[in-house]
Amino acid sequence: MIFNKFILLLILSFLISCNSNKSEEEMEELWSKAQTRTKIIERSGTKFNSALDMDLAMRDAETRLQTGGGLLGKGGISFSGIINNDGGNNNTSTTIAMTVNPFLWKGALETIDFMPLSSADQVGGTIITDWYSTSANPSERCKLNIFISGKQLNTENLRVTSFCQEFKDPSWINKKVEQEDNIKIENAILNKAKKLKLQSS
Repeated sequence: MIFNKFILLLILSFLISCNSNKSEEEMEELWSKAQTRTKIIERSGTKFNSALDMDLAMRDAETRLQTGGGLLGKGGISFSGIINNDGGNNNTSTTIAMTVNPFLWKGALETIDFMPLSSADQVGGTIITDWYSTSANPSERCKLNIFISGKQLNTENLRVTSFCQEFKDPSWINKKVEQEDNIKIENAILNKAKKLKLQSS
């Protein structure tokens, strides 16, 4: 009986030491493998159907999860400790605000949620989509660059640039995009951002 307990303790200590020797990268890799691709896609809120294109859905899901989700996004807001210089507590706290307007950021992501994301940098206020084609017109594709600057919810802090191409065998040819089309997207984002602000008040 005592021998069995000794063996059990020996095995447990061995397992603990093995886990403690793993680097952070190895632990992250183990964790990512533990999550199924389906779970990652479900958690991200991507609009892309994994049954039709698993790789596209997975890429978009990972990009969306890296932005953090939620109104304030990943690391969008934080609070400092409420401690005086002398070490005592006080009743005030310092808020570190986002570098861009949170409603414009969230409004932009929700407005273009049907497009695959290539990258999204909340600190820099940049959202870049991947190429997107509709099933009705697969020979044309577009992508967007969205730039958000400043903390105010206004048109001056939002700029959209569109790029479109048309497929002419054997390659994609750039098409001219009217500025009016960019303004329509900007207006859609602004309207969405205003609705989000109203909902939060």
